Amino acid sequence: MVTKKAPLLGTTAFIAGGSRGIGKAVALEFVSRGGNACIIARNARDLEITAAELSKTRIDDSQILSTISCDTTDIDRLRPAMEGFMAEHGTPEYLMNFVGYAYPNSIEKLTYDDFKKNMEINYYGQLAPILVMLPRYREEGRGHIVTCSSVLGFLGMTGYATYSPTKYAIVGLTESLRNELKPFGIRFSILFPPDTDTPGFEKENETKPAEVMIMSEGGGLMSAHDVAKVLIKGVMKESFYILPGQSRLLWSVARHFPRLTHRIMDGELKKAQKKIRSRG
Repeated sequence: MVTKKAPLLGTTAFIAGGSRGIGKAVALEFVSRGGNACIIARNARDLEITAAELSKTRIDDSQILSTISCDTTDIDRLRPAMEGFMAEHGTPEYLMNFVGYAYPNSIEKLTYDDFKKNMEINYYGQLAPILVMLPRYREEGRGHIVTCSSVLGFLGMTGYATYSPTKYAIVGLTESLRNELKPFGIRFSILFPPDTDTPGFEKENETKPAEVMIMSEGGGLMSAHDVAKVLIKGVMKESFYILPGQSRLLWSVARHFPRLTHRIMDGELKKAQKKIRSRG
């Protein structure tokens, strides 16, 4: 029975990229509100750890917890795995996508393959699960799909030439599908997280240019848990744009005052470069 403590009881979500970072935090938040979850990720060990944590988070013994070990860019393996789960448990109400990574670096240090890899994982890694689910959602006239963009999905900055285009692409995909599939009762949400304290963010810092490190210092760092709470609340309200923390202000400025945004970003870069020169 759905209650204030268990508003998602009886609902199910596929959570792609749900074994680490924001995806894992969302899975924990979803299950803590009574939902059933099937986590999809490549790393079997991470899946095992996450499954154990989810089990402790359950508030009802009837909640279904499952995992699929699969690279979401491999749609030929992904499709039968997801369909196998659905054959047993039915069509999940939600598909949530958090597959992605960032490899920040100066443009002269990036290769064509770096751009291809970012697009393969960040874009196609979210597209493939969507393509698996759309026929069922269209047929059943329901479904809610969540994609994960970034602040850098509406605001490009130095060092992220491989990453930012993939997040813009996710926005374009989601907005196109929202318009086309609304008549079929399919809903969409886009998450725009700011800098978030995750293992992926720690990995970014290994290659992040010094200027970017300085520019990021004043932006703060949200916890994955806080991002997840905002996401789940937004999804339950059927919000299309979900903007945690400072991403809401940045989105408003970038959308309404693009030239001002460029001046601010250019000024921040100059200040960072000056700071680096002063260090010798």
